[in-house]
Amino acid sequence: MKPLRIALITPYLPEARNGNAHTALRWRRCLRAAGHRVRMALDWDGGAADLMIALHARRSAASIRQFAERHPDRPLIVVLTGTDLYRDILVDASAQASLRLASHLVVLQEAGLAAVPAEYRGKARVIYQSAPSWQPAAKARSRFEICVVAHLREEKDPLRAAYAAALLPAESRIRVRHVGQALAPAWAAEAERCAREIPRWHWLGPRRHGETRRLIARSHLLVNSSQMEGGAFVLIEAISAGVPVLASRIPGNVGMLGLDYAGYFPYGDTAALAALMRRAETEPGFYALLQRQCAARAPRFEPARECAAIEQLIEEAI
Repeated sequence: MKPLRIALITPYLPEARNGNAHTALRWRRCLRAAGHRVRMALDWDGGAADLMIALHARRSAASIRQFAERHPDRPLIVVLTGTDLYRDILVDASAQASLRLASHLVVLQEAGLAAVPAEYRGKARVIYQSAPSWQPAAKARSRFEICVVAHLREEKDPLRAAYAAALLPAESRIRVRHVGQALAPAWAAEAERCAREIPRWHWLGPRRHGETRRLIARSHLLVNSSQMEGGAFVLIEAISAGVPVLASRIPGNVGMLGLDYAGYFPYGDTAALAALMRRAETEPGFYALLQRQCAARAPRFEPARECAAIEQLIEEAI
């Protein structure tokens, strides 16, 4: 295939340190490795492009519409996020228009296909995100370390692990460390209250990506308590580091971990999460089961597999 000029539109640039930004960076890296010329931007400036890849049907809707109007015969790939799939395409006209205008749709986990309206499902593909594998890191012996990596905003239900930690018995060795930025003053105030009143929960605020990955690798367990996810990148980072996870039973997490995964809890159920945290700490057999199940999913999240899937999509699109 000859090199292509690709406009990669993303609602967040790398400094945002969130899932969309990481996705855009990986796609740009894969596309450039395949020889394509990629320009990444928040909005399309009308520059020359053989095709467009746009992350987020609603936030990138203006660029999607403009490219479709200017180049109706050129491929237009829209990558759907969790808020796209489980909220915006149900109620937002601009997100719905993006589905109609796209020549190809991408979801980031297998359950995402079911959320795509039936009339557009035929142009949808699953491409799992990826992360390089890490050698298992040494774990603390005197504590059972659990990490949470999530900005403090409603969709993430970010403080569920803090509330669960407050229910643990005094003899528990669990310590929870939370990486993430408060995106509103009310979230910051609640996090500060939790830090004062729940001694085993520690809010670290935002951290650089490398530091966060090292924290994950040193943890015994990661918790993802989200209300909606398109395909949580932090689950991939944990699994690629050999760290099992506990996750809310929502479609985006089930699409990543499989229907039979043993580490689910009902969304928003503090007591159920606390019970799973305690089981993982005190029942070696249960913890080993989580490890085996996560290891079995790990091949889906290999970088070479993601890049190959992206290149295959580009070949189909042109």
